[in-house]
Amino acid sequence: MTRTNPPLPALVVCGPPASGKSTLARALASRLGAALFDQDVLTGPLTSVVAQLLGSDDLDSPALAHATRAARYETLAAGAEDNLQIGRAVVLVAPYSTERRDPVAWKRLAERLSDAGGLATLVWLRVTGEELLARMAERAADRDRDKLEDAGAYLARTDLSEPTVPHIAVDATARVDAQCASVLARIS
Repeated sequence: MTRTNPPLPALVVCGPPASGKSTLARALASRLGAALFDQDVLTGPLTSVVAQLLGSDDLDSPALAHATRAARYETLAAGAEDNLQIGRAVVLVAPYSTERRDPVAWKRLAERLSDAGGLATLVWLRVTGEELLARMAERAADRDRDKLEDAGAYLARTDLSEPTVPHIAVDATARVDAQCASVLARIS
């Protein structure tokens, strides 16, 4: 199919847990009139069922992540493709830990979104370990309890480094409207 229209925004919002990914993604989707694909919202209920089957109550457990990662990310990508193909911009939100560190994985996702009519842009929420722990304590989610009990160990295994692929870095401590304006200015 020959494309005559310019590519649509296909924003991939990523960052560590509690960095504000969902909040920023909702604001961006609203401003762009884009479809929002939040991994936790779209795959959370089914992932909870799988967690119970695996005997886990930790949705962030490595065993659960390994068992469900491919399917969860496929859900986001397939939904994004469908929307891009009908002319709707998309905002995807998930940790995207592999895609932000592995240029081949990022290229594969970016090409997939491009083939559907989008221009993929990785948006990284930059946050310090101290801020991350404060946000987790504030949101008081069950899934953060063990992380906060041994905060040092949690931070030691959490990758807070900038992506190795091209991206827009956003200060997670800035106001959401400022974050949103920063991203939109860079993609215009």
